[in-house]
Amino acid sequence: MDVGLVEVGGLLHDMGRSRTHGIVHGVVGGEIIRQLGLPEAVARVAETHVGAGLTAEEATGFGLPRRDFVPITLEEKIVCYADKLVSGGRVIGFDEAFKKFVEDVSVGSPAVARLRELHEEISRVVDEGLRGI
Repeated sequence: MDVGLVEVGGLLHDMGRSRTHGIVHGVVGGEIIRQLGLPEAVARVAETHVGAGLTAEEATGFGLPRRDFVPITLEEKIVCYADKLVSGGRVIGFDEAFKKFVEDVSVGSPAVARLRELHEEISRVVDEGLRGI
């Protein structure tokens, strides 16, 4: 894992909120990051942190470019996941974050399953890392 990318991505993932607070802020953030000449990996972190990631079909439904914005790399997944664990400036547990997410996107949304899978994957990575200490 590239800890530096997680740190920089974590700091810059909401860069697009300087221009909009809508769902498009991830895409706008990616554009700003590219314009600044920062690495593509940082732009991808910004683009893929919204929701539990967005498929091309979901993105189109929100008026975004038709492409996948689902986190793929471990770094993208960590920032996306961590973003869900902050609400109103306070750190919250996964259960509270999950409940809030379900209320926001609806129970039947495929994003709900993606967030659950993201939680399980990150939990496994953390557990494996702790066993290695």
